[in-house]
Amino acid sequence: MRVLVAGLQHETNTFASWPTGARAFEEGGVRRGAAVLEGRGADHQTAQLWRDLCARDGHEFTASLFTWAQPSGPIVQSVYEGFRDEILTALRSQGPFDVVLLFLHGAMVSTGCDDCEADLVGRAREVAGEAAVIGVELDPHCHLTPALVEAADAVILMKHYPHDDYLERGAELYELCLGKARGEVRPTSALFDCRMVGFYPTTQEPMASFVERFGEIERQPGVLSVSFAHGFPWGDTPDTGSRVLVITDGDAQLAARLSAQVGLEIYAARDALLPRFPGVEAALTEALEAPGLVVVADTADNAGGGAPGDNTSLLKAMLDRGIGSAALGAIWDPMAAGACADAGVGTRLKLRIGGKSGLASGQPLDVEATVRGVRERHDQAGLGTSRSHMGLSVWIAVDGIDVVLSSIRTQVFSPDAFTGLGLDLQDKKIVAVKSSQHFYGGFAPIAAKVIRAATPGAIQMDFASLPYVKKSDLSFYPRVDDPLA
Repeated sequence: MRVLVAGLQHETNTFASWPTGARAFEEGGVRRGAAVLEGRGADHQTAQLWRDLCARDGHEFTASLFTWAQPSGPIVQSVYEGFRDEILTALRSQGPFDVVLLFLHGAMVSTGCDDCEADLVGRAREVAGEAAVIGVELDPHCHLTPALVEAADAVILMKHYPHDDYLERGAELYELCLGKARGEVRPTSALFDCRMVGFYPTTQEPMASFVERFGEIERQPGVLSVSFAHGFPWGDTPDTGSRVLVITDGDAQLAARLSAQVGLEIYAARDALLPRFPGVEAALTEALEAPGLVVVADTADNAGGGAPGDNTSLLKAMLDRGIGSAALGAIWDPMAAGACADAGVGTRLKLRIGGKSGLASGQPLDVEATVRGVRERHDQAGLGTSRSHMGLSVWIAVDGIDVVLSSIRTQVFSPDAFTGLGLDLQDKKIVAVKSSQHFYGGFAPIAAKVIRAATPGAIQMDFASLPYVKKSDLSFYPRVDDPLA
């Protein structure tokens, strides 16, 4: 069989203050053909996986475009259409294909389209034909729409948050789609709307048990897949919210029954699932009182959700309290990073950091800093075995707190965001990271305690107060206590 693979990913924060253009995708990476198979990003590794599976099974493999951009505002329409049409052109000019596998996000919004994934898959269906099998892998922070589920033959979501299972889900999607192409299974999907908007780390209860529950249901006869779409709260679309997707082998009634059953189980736990984080001062007090190294997450200034990553409120609070033996990173500030790199290691200088991108950035912070480390092309361990680029990055010391400044906007995934610059974390009391959850896999093993703080910034978790305009149904939890009543 002939298999084409492609990837186009963006998690769009529609409340962000600037649009996403071509340069954002160039920074993330735009690769075509053989270049797709080179690198250690999640997109590269997924393409490599599909290539290896095709080679194992004797199928012809073709790689089209793979590209992604860091979460931010809506994609400029012409940029989205250019990437979309490049994938469609490959389908048309290099086809016909028996199977099309797409590595997408699910929360991609352009300035002219609220459901880019459904638009892309629907157009791919028109080009590839009804006989072709189209499979889609999504991030769980997606707007899982009926239009997308209907256009694709199979949609598989990563189950974990942090999303360290993207290769497992990619293999699952491959087997399911090739099985349909061979006539061995008939994927039949059903969606259930939980009428919830939330934040659901799977490393803690009650979501950890729900993930196990999904696996139990998948072992039942006739069940092919169970996915939970967490939703992306900071994307204002008609379909924003949490949904359950069940795929069975040709049994529509079973799919509908199980999706409703799982959805209602999650709905029953909605209050326990609602995040309740301490404010900055309470989080710092808790960290100082706890024994051992404590990781404090700056949840609202997470670039991985579309925040600028240059809010200095947490750092200022730590400085105001005279906290020493601490580290914080990474503040996105290419200007300050460049000035420190030019000054060189050992130089003490006056520096204005952060507060540059808009209202969510807060105020800049004026400090006297000593440059301790510089790395021109810094990177860190990302999800799974991937690497995440941070660009020119520096380590500065500010009144007992070691701070990492980066020139590529990204959240912190791993301790080597710090240690890769020569910064030792072993003697720290507090390590503050700009991330909501993806830091957990890397930092939990070195932390005596993890505290997620309700910090100022663009990724607020007061879901009831999010200023939705496009969301079609505002009767959702926690805005309404019991929306399914």
